[in-house]
Amino acid sequence: MKNPSSPAILSTLGLIASLVGAPLASAVTPCMDVLHLFTAENVPAFAPTEIKIPDRGTNGVTRSDLPGKGLAQHPMLYVGENCNRMFLVKDGKVIWTFDTGNGPEFDDVWMLSNGNILYSRMAYVAMISPDKKVLWRYDCNSSKDKHTEVHACQPIGLDKVMFVENGQPPKLKVINIKTGAVEVDHELPIEASQGVHGQFRRARVTAQGTYLVSYLVGNRVVEYDKDFKEIWKYEINQPWAAIRLKNGNTLITNEKDSLTREVNSKGETIWEFNCNTDLPAEYRFTSPPQSCTRLANGNTIFTSRGKNGEGPQLIEVTPEKKVVWVLQDWKALGDGTAVQILDDPGIPEVPGESEH
Repeated sequence: MKNPSSPAILSTLGLIASLVGAPLASAVTPCMDVLHLFTAENVPAFAPTEIKIPDRGTNGVTRSDLPGKGLAQHPMLYVGENCNRMFLVKDGKVIWTFDTGNGPEFDDVWMLSNGNILYSRMAYVAMISPDKKVLWRYDCNSSKDKHTEVHACQPIGLDKVMFVENGQPPKLKVINIKTGAVEVDHELPIEASQGVHGQFRRARVTAQGTYLVSYLVGNRVVEYDKDFKEIWKYEINQPWAAIRLKNGNTLITNEKDSLTREVNSKGETIWEFNCNTDLPAEYRFTSPPQSCTRLANGNTIFTSRGKNGEGPQLIEVTPEKKVVWVLQDWKALGDGTAVQILDDPGIPEVPGESEH
């Protein structure tokens, strides 16, 4: 792999950033440059915008006999379905949290290069600042006959947000959060009998401007062009998440079988990892992985809800399937559904730059 801090790479990042209106940070890891904003004097420990969560009630087990450096392995932004608190970790410590109260699940989260955080919370999708101000929010419909949900979101530059709203019908939307303009509002095809909750999980805009959508109970990943013409499809059990890698392949998490598979454009398997069979027994998840992230060094990190504290939350493996990090820390964190590794190169709001 080329050096991510080389002049050629930096020049390319600068060009891409200018096209989407994103600033080029002083390094290729822009989120690291803004972490000081989260510990500034103006950041309250608990803000009026937060809703206190009750005690998580897990067993609190934190294992120190596992591979890697525990919480110190990576600086990261971390959320889990069953713990309504967002965590920011640096140097082995939780340096910032944001509570969202009881209710539906966290599924997706992003830190932008300016420090703002975009997240989905099933009942809504929102963006907040490091000092915990709500900058933008889109609420789903809670009425029984028009019930909708959001499980996936992505920043497109600093001023636009893409998300998929499960519903009857489901829609993929792109909204300019500065002007309020709805730039894309397109129905996605589903089976007539399909309920709302299981329709879609992860969706991503690729570097080519296409839409990569995971049909959870539909058992397929579909790629649409900008006009929503289907241009690629891959059938797989319960694809919770799919991301387009920089090498052009697609990395898919099959929640039903605890399997993550990398496939090429022809649908050929390039790499796969089964968390039930490829992990040593002492490291195995107690809940199937939902999402994963591919690091610049080629390693893959899997997330797990951990069955209320009974198992690990994060596991990192090399391309050769060697386990280099297992995190089981139920004192510091809740369960794991999504993680963004903050010292990995790339501008998060530039599609294709962040492989999470």
